Amino acid sequence: MDFNVKKLASDAGVFFTRAVQYTEEKLGQAEKTELDAHLENLIARADCTKNWTEKIFRQTEVLLQPNPSARIEEFFYEKLDKKIPSRITNAELLGQYMQDAAKDFGPGSPYGSTLITVGEYQKRLGGSEREFLQTSAINFLTPLRNFLEGDWKTISRERRLLENRRLDLDVCKARLKKAKLAEAKAALWSEEVDKAEHELRVAQTEFDRQAEVTRLLLEGISSTHVNHLRCLHEFVEAQAAYYAQCHRHMQDLQKELSSANGDTFPNAFAVNASTSGVSAGPSPLSTGTQPGPSSPSRPPNPPNALESNTLKIEEVKPPATGTRKAKVLYDYDAADTSELSLLADELITVYTVPGMDPDWLIGERGNQKGKVPVTYLELLS
Repeated sequence: MDFNVKKLASDAGVFFTRAVQYTEEKLGQAEKTELDAHLENLIARADCTKNWTEKIFRQTEVLLQPNPSARIEEFFYEKLDKKIPSRITNAELLGQYMQDAAKDFGPGSPYGSTLITVGEYQKRLGGSEREFLQTSAINFLTPLRNFLEGDWKTISRERRLLENRRLDLDVCKARLKKAKLAEAKAALWSEEVDKAEHELRVAQTEFDRQAEVTRLLLEGISSTHVNHLRCLHEFVEAQAAYYAQCHRHMQDLQKELSSANGDTFPNAFAVNASTSGVSAGPSPLSTGTQPGPSSPSRPPNPPNALESNTLKIEEVKPPATGTRKAKVLYDYDAADTSELSLLADELITVYTVPGMDPDWLIGERGNQKGKVPVTYLELLS
């Protein structure tokens, strides 16, 4: 017990002298040992890494789990070292609601059967989302968390220890300076000078040793960047795979609905991939060339007999729903009276009609009306 009291008193004395030294440095009343430039740069780089890693980590958490209550729940499960319970995704819940509604409306009715189909695809979307969340949490969030809660805490602890060693060194320098001033006045203080010089040598050795330890840890930040770069690539790959799966599911759903309903309820913009901006083949915006003087090639005239023989532009009426605004990307000269000439950057209203070729839409500008090629347009709403 006596030993503990003495140690406590000694620690309190060290803490007090460090506090005095730190305060005097802030007030400009004491000299401060500066770290070498390389170590200062390493510290600044480490602080920058920590700050941005923390921001990226927090925002990725928000992206993967927008619900703050769910994030808090997951945080407590992690701290208690318990398995996080499986949580149904919003898309899966929506799909289940749709299928339950279909049972009440009648699964044999057009609306009920469509609800069943759409609900099934919503569940598939939810399954893809669940897989993406799990993959991202393991391959991206976990390494970032390990750095913040592991490596960075070690670095911070050693940096605090280095700061304490620096304060001790500066305290010893101040004591030696005072002892030498006293020695100049009385020869009896020579022992104090020897003691202060010994303490200074010890403090310098401990400071140098701690500076080297801290330097080695800070230089490891480069390895951290390499590791996080690999994790970032894996996150992007998981994200790309997730969106590709969602796109395939929606394409399959559109095909299934189209084959089931035919032209009963035409979707004005469920046309080929070039219309939506997500295309499997080349488009004017995905070939690496910017919109400019060169415009896409003119789509071939529709071979559809229904459109070429029976579709009369002057008789076409816009649907009650399904019209959209579009921005013209390039100038276009009408090939015949059934087409509408376009000027780049103008806004027009577009829609489609049953039996129309998917590469074309009906465009309206004031009292003018005619067919316009989809590849010359950017759909706005």
